[in-house]
Amino acid sequence: MNYRMVFYNIGRILLVEAALLTFPAIGAIIYNENTLISFALTIAALTVVGLPAVRKRPKNTAIYAKDGYVIVALTWILMSLFGAMPFYFSGHIPNFVDAFFETVSGFTTTGSTILSNIEAMPKSLLFWRSFTHWIGGMGILVFVIAILPKTESSSMHVMRAEVPGPTVGKLVSKLRASARILYGIYCILTIVEIIMLICGGMPVYDSIVNSFATAGTGGFGVLNNSIEGYNSVYSEMVIAVFMLIFGVNFNIYYMFLIKQGRQAIKNEELRYYLGIVLGSIVLIAVCLANTKYSIGDSIRYAVFQVASIVTTTGFSTANFDTWPVFTKIILVFLMFIGACAGSTGGGIKVSRLMILIKSGLRDIKKAINPRSIETVKVDKHTVEEPVVKSVSVFFATYMILIAVSVLAVSIDGRDIVTTFTSVIACIGNIGPGLGAVGPYGNFADFSIMSKLILSFDMLAGRLELIPMLMLFSPYAWARKYS
Repeated sequence: MNYRMVFYNIGRILLVEAALLTFPAIGAIIYNENTLISFALTIAALTVVGLPAVRKRPKNTAIYAKDGYVIVALTWILMSLFGAMPFYFSGHIPNFVDAFFETVSGFTTTGSTILSNIEAMPKSLLFWRSFTHWIGGMGILVFVIAILPKTESSSMHVMRAEVPGPTVGKLVSKLRASARILYGIYCILTIVEIIMLICGGMPVYDSIVNSFATAGTGGFGVLNNSIEGYNSVYSEMVIAVFMLIFGVNFNIYYMFLIKQGRQAIKNEELRYYLGIVLGSIVLIAVCLANTKYSIGDSIRYAVFQVASIVTTTGFSTANFDTWPVFTKIILVFLMFIGACAGSTGGGIKVSRLMILIKSGLRDIKKAINPRSIETVKVDKHTVEEPVVKSVSVFFATYMILIAVSVLAVSIDGRDIVTTFTSVIACIGNIGPGLGAVGPYGNFADFSIMSKLILSFDMLAGRLELIPMLMLFSPYAWARKYS
């Protein structure tokens, strides 16, 4: 491993985090809050740690595959540790493990929280809390590749380790240009949502932080009742639409930009994604219409909650934990599936689900006729066998991690629904689960050990498992570069 290059890149990213913390610090000044010193101390700590690491650029600037994974994993852990400091220093989250959990939940765009009274928090801290969603949504390392010089040659390994989905490639020949295109689309969509929410009467501050949470598909709100607290159908529908937009593979938007709209519309993953969304909305709306809800409210709640869960955002406009079992089962399925590859959403990803289903059908056909030659195809292109295998390995590892985590968290003695869905909500970067961690609950009463396990699950889920698991591999720390 090229240790010097690993530490050099981590140092640069920590300095970027210090720069990003100036935004909530300015907010503390604007709102005349006593949190300014907390942000100043955190910025100072990041500077002290980051500057020595970047003081001298290493002679060997090569970044190999395992180096990229380690850079990504350590970066997200360190960013969360430092990002937790403003909450801890200010005294608003006096337990550092709780502050770390909240910050990991922010950067991984999970939205699970230990706070019971969100509205009691200073606005500058709530801004930082939602801003971590926006930073983590597209990825801090993709951001660094986009803005900092000399990041072209070996950064594909870093980008591949951070961007969600079974495969990742360049949009254009230059990786830095690709990263800029991604962030350009990301910023424009965020700004459009902010404007639309303001036009609907939502306060400017609320519009900004809710758009950050939507763009990152994170779900941190600034009201105790989440989006329900605004009691605005317009705002709900705007946020629902943008949640679904941010759940789409960003390559699709690039295809529209280069006037390949027909090809984008024919994208198979997009069709699966929209089909899952529409089918779930219909089933849930019909089920809710047979209860206490009117047809209008049934459609309204179904649209918003399906959009929120399938994109792993986690906003809520109703307590879906009180809905019929059938609807809750559908929502749990959506928690597993997640959004599209290359989006800001979490979960297993629609593309992997497609490959798993097609791979299973292929194996059935081959069992019936062993001499037949069957391949897995997506968008009429054959999926290479290593990709099919990697998807199967990912799914198996995902299930094993869930099983181990559920077993470990069960030591707290909570009911099986709370225990199981708390793990699903964290590893899928969803936010709320069912039971005590439902839309009106939180994770405050979990033990310190469970919070650390769930924090690991959030990081593993956001980084597609491999970077976090690689930290425990002796091979990752070997001195051999290649």
